[in-house]
Amino acid sequence: MTARLGAVSLDSDEPGKLARFYSELLDAPIVHERPDLVVLQTESLFITIEMIPDHQPPDWPSGRVPKQLHLDLFVDDLDDAEVFALSIGARKPDTQPSPHKWRVLIDPSGHPFCVTLPPA
Repeated sequence: MTARLGAVSLDSDEPGKLARFYSELLDAPIVHERPDLVVLQTESLFITIEMIPDHQPPDWPSGRVPKQLHLDLFVDDLDDAEVFALSIGARKPDTQPSPHKWRVLIDPSGHPFCVTLPPA
């Protein structure tokens, strides 16, 4: 048997807000929305954002509340991608392990994600 990745799910206490952030960041339309679940469709998979009323965002990099998952988003230009993500609601933590290869950013619900150059 071979499995195929169909969706990535993110937890949030504000699914609509987080969905609008990723919709704009990824140019991915919202294809389903209700208060407890929002679904985005990218070219290759769905992103679901699910309501978790007591969602505790990861405390990256300290790990008090560890990250459970993060997205690596391939971009052509790190500086442009960082500026755009920040303009639509991302935050940039002080810790940047390898800023010439990728930038760690934090989405509006506190999940770390990276904008990164694709493998050569």
